[in-house]
Amino acid sequence: MKRRTLSAAATFAATAALLLTACGSGDDNGKAADKIAGADHGAEKPKKSAEPSGSPAEDKPDGVDVSLPKDMNLVFDWEKPKNENEAAAMDDTANFFRAIYRGVDKRTTKEAAVIAYATGEGLHYAETQINEWIKGGWTATGTRRHYDATTRSAPNGTSVEVAFCADTGKFLGKEIKTGKVLKSDPSPKDFNHYKVIMVKYPTSESLWQASQVFVETEAEKCQ
Repeated sequence: MKRRTLSAAATFAATAALLLTACGSGDDNGKAADKIAGADHGAEKPKKSAEPSGSPAEDKPDGVDVSLPKDMNLVFDWEKPKNENEAAAMDDTANFFRAIYRGVDKRTTKEAAVIAYATGEGLHYAETQINEWIKGGWTATGTRRHYDATTRSAPNGTSVEVAFCADTGKFLGKEIKTGKVLKSDPSPKDFNHYKVIMVKYPTSESLWQASQVFVETEAEKCQ
């Protein structure tokens, strides 16, 4: 049984590493581009209506449920910028990642939160993440920490780049069938740097959607 658990953990770690680079780049040298990548991408209309109310307001921004199980803890340790659009984009970046792991928990890419907070390549990224967790037979447990966030607006005012670090060292896979947690030793692979391009949904004052996701794995700036 011990040998089987270690093998599953290794498989999970390898899959997670591949997922991080699926829609991103490991060649980011830290220099800001003159123009935000994907800033001209439009937003897609969410295809599902919000679920009925009933849970706390903080779990349903924009009327969409982004609540997670108690053992699946996403921490966003960052300060909101003064710019109103950038602050809203940052909030919905957090909701985008909550939506992904809600999809992991619910075992579906059709979760209303995913459709609400993702569009275009961002939606493809979310669906890829969720599907790999489903195929592996895993859910997640523990704490995933996000920190050192920065924001940058495009000139058109409808796109914002939200960049941040993530520490996944205490965010582990768990086999759904057995309940076994797939532990691994601390590694530089636990630290990644994200750049998420958020686009403003045209008919909403507050809703922003992830249109592109870029990931630098084993990011030294985050360690």
